[in-house]
Amino acid sequence: MEKRLTRVENGKMICGVCAGIGKYFNIDPTLVRLGFVVLACFAGGGFLAYIAAAIIIPKEQ
Repeated sequence: MEKRLTRVENGKMICGVCAGIGKYFNIDPTLVRLGFVVLACFAGGGFLAYIAAAIIIPKEQ
């Protein structure tokens, strides 16, 4: 089975981006969420990266 990066419906909080990234890399989605928060607080790019990912990454079928 081919491994694909998708936004997930099960376990999502906002758009399912972090849960999808966590599933793809086989890590806890909470760690991905914390990473986005840290990027948003310190670099300001976390929020923009999340919005871009929510637009670009397709939904899980």
